[in-house]
Amino acid sequence: MSGKQILVVEDERPIREMIAYGLRRAGFEVREAEDCRSARAQLADRRPDLLLLDWMLPDLSGLELAKQLKRDRGTSDLPIILLTARAEESDKVAGLEGGADDYMTKPFSPRELVARVNAVLRRGIHGGSEDRIDLHGLTLDRASHRVTAGDRVVPLGPTEYRMLEFFITHPERVYTREQLLDRVWGGNVYVEERTVDVHIRRLRKVLEEHGCDHLVQTVRGAGYRFSALAP
Repeated sequence: MSGKQILVVEDERPIREMIAYGLRRAGFEVREAEDCRSARAQLADRRPDLLLLDWMLPDLSGLELAKQLKRDRGTSDLPIILLTARAEESDKVAGLEGGADDYMTKPFSPRELVARVNAVLRRGIHGGSEDRIDLHGLTLDRASHRVTAGDRVVPLGPTEYRMLEFFITHPERVYTREQLLDRVWGGNVYVEERTVDVHIRRLRKVLEEHGCDHLVQTVRGAGYRFSALAP
Protein backbone atom coordinates (compact mmCIF):
# COMPACT_ATOMS: atom_id res chain seq x y z
CA MET A 1 0.00 0.00 0.00
CA SER A 2 3.06 2.27 -0.10
CA GLY A 3 2.57 5.43 -2.14
CA LYS A 4 -0.94 5.99 -0.79
CA GLN A 5 -1.64 9.34 0.80
CA ILE A 6 -2.90 9.61 4.38
CA LEU A 7 -4.29 12.75 6.02
CA VAL A 8 -3.69 12.70 9.79
CA VAL A 9 -6.00 14.97 11.80
CA GLU A 10 -4.75 15.19 15.39
CA ASP A 11 -4.49 18.29 17.58
CA GLU A 12 -1.74 16.96 19.88
CA ARG A 13 1.46 17.62 17.97
CA PRO A 14 3.65 14.87 19.55
CA ILE A 15 1.04 12.22 18.78
CA ARG A 16 0.48 13.57 15.27
CA GLU A 17 4.22 13.57 14.53
CA MET A 18 4.63 10.04 15.92
CA ILE A 19 1.81 8.76 13.69
CA ALA A 20 3.17 10.58 10.66
CA TYR A 21 6.67 9.23 11.24
CA GLY A 22 5.45 5.63 11.47
CA LEU A 23 3.36 5.95 8.34
CA ARG A 24 6.17 7.55 6.35
CA ARG A 25 8.49 4.75 7.37
CA ALA A 26 5.92 2.33 5.98
CA GLY A 27 6.04 4.13 2.63
CA PHE A 28 2.95 6.33 2.87
CA GLU A 29 2.74 9.96 1.85
CA VAL A 30 1.46 11.88 4.87
CA ARG A 31 -0.22 15.24 5.30
CA GLU A 32 -1.13 16.69 8.68
CA ALA A 33 -3.93 18.82 10.12
CA GLU A 34 -4.50 19.99 13.69
CA ASP A 35 -8.24 20.61 13.57
CA CYS A 36 -11.34 20.08 11.44
CA ARG A 37 -11.07 23.44 9.71
CA SER A 38 -7.55 22.66 8.52
CA ALA A 39 -8.64 19.16 7.54
CA ARG A 40 -11.50 20.55 5.46
CA ALA A 41 -9.12 22.89 3.63
CA GLN A 42 -6.72 20.04 2.84
CA LEU A 43 -9.55 17.79 1.69
CA ALA A 44 -10.72 20.51 -0.68
CA ASP A 45 -7.19 20.95 -2.01
CA ARG A 46 -6.51 17.26 -2.59
CA ARG A 47 -8.40 14.19 -1.50
CA PRO A 48 -6.27 11.61 0.36
CA ASP A 49 -6.62 7.83 0.09
CA LEU A 50 -7.48 7.55 3.79
CA LEU A 51 -8.27 9.84 6.72
CA LEU A 52 -6.90 9.21 10.22
CA LEU A 53 -9.18 11.26 12.42
CA ASP A 54 -8.94 11.99 16.14
CA TRP A 55 -12.27 12.02 17.97
CA MET A 56 -11.50 14.97 20.26
CA LEU A 57 -10.55 18.07 18.27
CA PRO A 58 -10.66 21.72 19.37
CA ASP A 59 -13.21 23.09 16.87
CA LEU A 60 -15.46 20.11 16.08
CA SER A 61 -15.49 16.49 17.12
CA GLY A 62 -13.89 14.05 14.73
CA LEU A 63 -17.06 11.95 14.88
CA GLU A 64 -19.14 14.88 13.65
CA LEU A 65 -16.66 15.56 10.84
CA ALA A 66 -16.85 11.88 9.84
CA LYS A 67 -20.65 12.11 9.68
CA GLN A 68 -20.43 15.24 7.52
CA LEU A 69 -17.96 13.62 5.13
CA LYS A 70 -20.13 10.52 4.75
CA ARG A 71 -23.10 12.74 3.86
CA ASP A 72 -21.06 14.61 1.24
CA ARG A 73 -21.21 12.90 -2.16
CA GLY A 74 -17.59 13.82 -2.90
CA THR A 75 -16.24 12.16 0.23
CA SER A 76 -18.90 9.57 1.10
CA ASP A 77 -16.56 6.72 0.14
CA LEU A 78 -13.43 8.18 1.77
CA PRO A 79 -12.01 5.54 4.17
CA ILE A 80 -11.85 6.86 7.76
CA ILE A 81 -10.13 5.44 10.83
CA LEU A 82 -11.21 7.11 14.06
CA LEU A 83 -8.55 7.55 16.78
CA THR A 84 -9.67 8.00 20.38
CA ALA A 85 -8.97 7.36 24.05
CA ARG A 86 -12.60 6.24 24.44
CA ALA A 87 -12.61 2.49 25.02
CA GLU A 88 -16.25 1.78 25.87
CA GLU A 89 -18.16 -0.47 23.49
CA SER A 90 -20.88 2.17 23.10
CA ASP A 91 -18.26 4.66 21.89
CA LYS A 92 -16.92 2.19 19.34
CA VAL A 93 -20.43 1.51 18.07
CA ALA A 94 -21.11 5.26 17.83
CA GLY A 95 -17.89 5.75 15.87
CA LEU A 96 -18.58 2.96 13.42
CA GLU A 97 -22.22 3.94 12.96
CA GLY A 98 -21.08 7.53 12.46
CA GLY A 99 -19.19 6.54 9.33
CA ALA A 100 -15.78 5.36 10.50
CA ASP A 101 -14.45 2.29 8.71
CA ASP A 102 -12.32 1.34 11.70
CA TYR A 103 -11.72 2.45 15.29
CA MET A 104 -8.44 2.50 17.20
CA THR A 105 -8.14 3.09 20.93
CA LYS A 106 -5.14 5.02 22.24
CA PRO A 107 -2.46 4.08 23.02
CA PHE A 108 -1.61 1.93 20.02
CA SER A 109 1.61 0.82 18.41
CA PRO A 110 2.78 2.22 15.05
CA ARG A 111 2.89 -1.35 13.77
CA GLU A 112 -0.76 -1.97 14.61
CA LEU A 113 -1.73 1.35 13.05
CA VAL A 114 0.03 0.51 9.78
CA ALA A 115 -1.66 -2.90 9.73
CA ARG A 116 -5.10 -1.34 10.27
CA VAL A 117 -4.46 1.29 7.58
CA ASN A 118 -3.43 -1.39 5.09
CA ALA A 119 -6.51 -3.49 5.93
CA VAL A 120 -8.92 -0.58 5.41
CA LEU A 121 -7.21 0.42 2.16
CA ARG A 122 -7.44 -3.14 0.86
CA ARG A 123 -11.16 -3.11 1.53
CA GLY A 124 -11.44 -0.13 -0.79
CA ILE A 125 -9.66 -1.81 -3.71
CA HIS A 126 -12.17 -2.86 -6.32
CA GLY A 127 -9.91 -3.49 -9.30
CA GLY A 128 -11.37 -0.49 -11.10
CA SER A 129 -13.49 2.59 -10.60
CA GLU A 130 -16.52 1.54 -12.68
CA ASP A 131 -19.91 1.95 -11.03
CA ARG A 132 -21.29 -0.83 -13.22
CA ILE A 133 -19.50 -4.10 -13.94
CA ASP A 134 -20.76 -6.80 -16.32
CA LEU A 135 -19.18 -10.24 -16.18
CA HIS A 136 -20.37 -13.74 -17.09
CA GLY A 137 -24.05 -12.81 -17.18
CA LEU A 138 -24.01 -10.85 -13.92
CA THR A 139 -24.22 -7.08 -13.57
CA LEU A 140 -23.00 -5.41 -10.39
CA ASP A 141 -24.12 -1.81 -9.91
CA ARG A 142 -22.19 -0.11 -7.12
CA ALA A 143 -24.32 3.03 -7.16
CA SER A 144 -27.49 1.10 -6.30
CA HIS A 145 -25.68 -1.70 -4.45
CA ARG A 146 -27.57 -4.18 -6.61
CA VAL A 147 -26.68 -7.30 -8.60
CA THR A 148 -28.79 -8.51 -11.51
CA ALA A 149 -28.76 -11.56 -13.77
CA GLY A 150 -30.50 -10.54 -16.97
CA ASP A 151 -33.51 -8.56 -15.81
CA ARG A 152 -33.77 -10.34 -12.46
CA VAL A 153 -32.41 -8.96 -9.21
CA VAL A 154 -30.07 -11.30 -7.32
CA PRO A 155 -31.04 -10.91 -3.63
CA LEU A 156 -27.78 -10.84 -1.67
CA GLY A 157 -27.03 -10.13 1.97
CA PRO A 158 -24.35 -7.50 2.77
CA THR A 159 -21.52 -10.01 3.19
CA GLU A 160 -22.47 -11.99 0.09
CA TYR A 161 -22.61 -8.74 -1.90
CA ARG A 162 -19.11 -7.74 -0.77
CA MET A 163 -17.81 -11.21 -1.51
CA LEU A 164 -19.32 -11.25 -5.00
CA GLU A 165 -18.05 -7.73 -5.67
CA PHE A 166 -14.54 -8.83 -4.73
CA PHE A 167 -14.77 -11.95 -6.91
CA ILE A 168 -16.14 -10.06 -9.92
CA THR A 169 -13.34 -7.49 -9.71
CA HIS A 170 -10.67 -10.17 -9.19
CA PRO A 171 -11.66 -13.00 -11.58
CA GLU A 172 -9.63 -16.15 -12.34
CA ARG A 173 -7.28 -15.80 -9.38
CA VAL A 174 -7.43 -18.28 -6.50
CA TYR A 175 -7.84 -16.82 -3.00
CA THR A 176 -7.37 -18.69 0.26
CA ARG A 177 -9.90 -18.43 3.07
CA GLU A 178 -7.47 -16.23 4.99
CA GLN A 179 -7.11 -13.86 2.04
CA LEU A 180 -10.87 -13.65 1.60
CA LEU A 181 -11.32 -12.88 5.29
CA ASP A 182 -8.81 -10.07 4.96
CA ARG A 183 -10.21 -8.66 1.71
CA VAL A 184 -13.94 -9.04 2.37
CA TRP A 185 -14.24 -8.75 6.15
CA GLY A 186 -11.13 -6.65 6.82
CA GLY A 187 -7.97 -7.47 8.74
CA ASN A 188 -9.32 -6.14 12.05
CA VAL A 189 -12.38 -8.41 12.15
CA TYR A 190 -11.75 -11.67 13.94
CA VAL A 191 -13.86 -14.52 12.56
CA GLU A 192 -13.03 -18.14 11.88
CA GLU A 193 -11.92 -19.24 8.43
CA ARG A 194 -14.86 -21.65 8.15
CA THR A 195 -17.10 -18.56 8.15
CA VAL A 196 -15.91 -18.08 4.56
CA ASP A 197 -17.29 -21.50 3.64
CA VAL A 198 -20.69 -20.62 5.11
CA HIS A 199 -20.97 -17.44 3.05
CA ILE A 200 -19.68 -19.19 -0.07
CA ARG A 201 -22.53 -21.70 0.30
CA ARG A 202 -25.04 -18.87 0.76
CA LEU A 203 -23.69 -17.04 -2.27
CA ARG A 204 -23.85 -20.16 -4.43
CA LYS A 205 -27.39 -20.95 -3.29
CA VAL A 206 -28.61 -17.52 -4.41
CA LEU A 207 -26.65 -17.66 -7.67
CA GLU A 208 -27.99 -21.16 -8.37
CA GLU A 209 -31.47 -19.73 -8.89
CA HIS A 210 -30.01 -17.71 -11.76
CA GLY A 211 -27.82 -20.46 -13.19
CA CYS A 212 -24.62 -18.76 -12.08
CA ASP A 213 -23.50 -20.85 -9.09
CA HIS A 214 -20.80 -22.55 -11.21
CA LEU A 215 -18.90 -19.24 -11.34
CA VAL A 216 -17.80 -19.58 -7.69
CA GLN A 217 -15.40 -22.49 -7.82
CA THR A 218 -13.67 -24.47 -5.10
CA VAL A 219 -10.01 -25.15 -5.78
CA ARG A 220 -9.18 -28.19 -3.67
CA GLY A 221 -6.43 -27.53 -1.15
CA ALA A 222 -6.12 -23.87 -2.19
CA GLY A 223 -9.32 -21.86 -1.80
CA TYR A 224 -11.85 -20.27 -4.14
CA ARG A 225 -11.92 -18.46 -7.46
CA PHE A 226 -14.46 -16.74 -9.71
CA SER A 227 -14.36 -18.10 -13.24
CA ALA A 228 -16.57 -19.15 -16.16
CA LEU A 229 -13.98 -21.70 -17.28
CA ALA A 230 -14.27 -25.33 -16.26
CA PRO A 231 -12.54 -26.04 -12.92
